[in-house]
Amino acid sequence: MSTAGSSLRAPRAPRSLVSRLGAMLAVALLGACAAPASPPADDGLARWTAGAHRSPTNVARDPHRHPVETLRFFGVRPDSTVVEILPGSAGYYMEILAPWLREKGRYLAAGRDETAPPAYRADHQRLLARLQAEPSLYDRVTVTKFAADRHEIAPPGSADFVLTFRNLHNWMDSGEAEAALRAFHRALKPGGVLGVVDHRGRDTLPQQAQMRTGYVRQDVAIEMIERAGFRLVASSEINANPRDTKDHPKGVWTLPPSFALKEVDRARYQAIGESDRFTLKFVRR
Repeated sequence: MSTAGSSLRAPRAPRSLVSRLGAMLAVALLGACAAPASPPADDGLARWTAGAHRSPTNVARDPHRHPVETLRFFGVRPDSTVVEILPGSAGYYMEILAPWLREKGRYLAAGRDETAPPAYRADHQRLLARLQAEPSLYDRVTVTKFAADRHEIAPPGSADFVLTFRNLHNWMDSGEAEAALRAFHRALKPGGVLGVVDHRGRDTLPQQAQMRTGYVRQDVAIEMIERAGFRLVASSEINANPRDTKDHPKGVWTLPPSFALKEVDRARYQAIGESDRFTLKFVRR
C-alpha cells in the first residue's frame, strides 16, 4: 500500500540528540583535517647533510642556512636534475647535493668562466681540485660555465631545478640579473623550479639606496623574476633572521661569515648571526 500522504511517519530523534550528533561529527572531521601529515620517506637527504665528508666550516653554517628544510621546500628529490649557480670553492650545497643525487639524479655546477676576475677564477680552480680529489663523492658532477646568459648552464629544457644562493644581489649590482634569468629560463623544463635565496632588504628604502649593501627588497626580486618568465608559487621564512637590523657599516658582509670589520664589534655581529634572507620558489612558465 502506498504511504503517500499518509499520516504515519517515523519517530524523530529529539532535537538535542541531533545537535549533539552533529557537533560530534564536526569535531571528528576537524580532527581528521588537523591530523599531522606523515613524515616524508627517508630519501637520504638528512644523512648526507650529516655526513662526515662535509667540511667543519660548512657544518657551522647549518644553523643559519637550514639546508634540509630549504631543499625540501624547493621540492628537490634524489632523482632530480639540479643546476646550482656558482657553488664556489666552499661548495656548501654542492657537498650535500652532489653525493645525494649521484645515483639517481644529476648535479651540475655552473661555475666561473675565463672572463671572471682572477680571484674568482682561482676560487673556481679550488672547486675543480676538490671534485678531482674526492671521486667517490663528486665523479659524476657536471661542470658548466656561467656568465650572465653567455653560456648554456645545462642543455635547454633539461633541468628540474636551478638553484641560486646569495647571488642575486651581485647580478643586480652589475646589471646582469635579467641576462642570468634568461639563462635559467632556458635551462629549465616547462614547470621546472627556480629556487632563490638572498639577503632581504628593507621595504622602506628604495632598492637603489641599498644596492651596494648586498640587500635586495623581496618585492623587487619577485617582480623582476616574474617579468623574466617565472611565476612565484611559494615563499618561506626558513632563512629569516629578525635580529638582522640591515644597517651595518659594511652591509651584509659585516655579519658572519665575512666579518668585514674583522674584530670590531665581532661579538655583537656574531650574536646577530647571518643575514635575514628570503627563500622564494618560482616555476618556469
